[in-house]
Amino acid sequence: MASKTLTFSVRPRGKPLNKLPEAISLSSASTSSDLYTQIASSSKTSIHRIRITKGSDGSFIPNTPSLPISNTGLRDGSSIYVKDLGPQISWRLVYVLEYLGPLLIHPLLYFLLPSSPSFLQTLSCTLITLHFIKRELETLFVHRFSSATMPLFNLFKNSAHYWLLAGLNIAFWTYRSSSPAVGESNPWITWPSVALYTLGELGNLNSHIVLRSLRSAGGNERGIPHGLGFELVTCPNYMFEALAWIGICGVTRSLASVLFAVVAVGQMGVWAQKREMRYRREFGGKYKKKRWVMLPGIW
Repeated sequence: MASKTLTFSVRPRGKPLNKLPEAISLSSASTSSDLYTQIASSSKTSIHRIRITKGSDGSFIPNTPSLPISNTGLRDGSSIYVKDLGPQISWRLVYVLEYLGPLLIHPLLYFLLPSSPSFLQTLSCTLITLHFIKRELETLFVHRFSSATMPLFNLFKNSAHYWLLAGLNIAFWTYRSSSPAVGESNPWITWPSVALYTLGELGNLNSHIVLRSLRSAGGNERGIPHGLGFELVTCPNYMFEALAWIGICGVTRSLASVLFAVVAVGQMGVWAQKREMRYRREFGGKYKKKRWVMLPGIW
């Protein structure tokens, strides 16, 4: 069947982009990715900076090379809205920079604060440093992101969470001379905590490798994950992350660590709930619904 030319009315949502065209024409054989490319080219802006929604119902049109225009619900004469998302930064760079904070702060304060670090203080610094080294390596070599960029503002918000709450907050209260970690180690608490930490870190890594296998390099496709923990909860990577931080709390003996763990688990729980809803929406009957999204019997 011969392709037709479709013309769409283009309107700004919020502050308009410079040189945003009033209308755009594409072949009916085009994809939503072609729509993004043409609008970005006409507006002289990054393709990652724009978000397109349908004028009819406001639904989002994803930038997907495999999504034909005919399947988006757009027809000849339809209106689309284009929103400027503002300055962007790559997801990978944000992860690298946010994890860099605690990775630098903990060894620094470990050497600056205590005159003679205790065994628990040394163990705390080792576990936390290894945790964030693992995070950095996963960011560089394991994670495959569905979106190339995020708003630049997120860099400062995310970095505050890690640099302040996981970095300065935990490090100050753990390595100072009056810290509970200065006391004698109780092997009945310390070594089970280390075991829990190790289980959490290895389980988390395994979950990330499983998730990586579902997406091609540079792609944004999704799949249904299976394997260790995935039949139990929606996001075992978050479950294992929580276990690792419980282990860290047992070693540091610090309420500062507990505070970070509670905030982190709360945020991960929200993300896990959203992912469960997305799996149900995208995969329908192919996906086995989970009762628990992150913590079995709890959340």
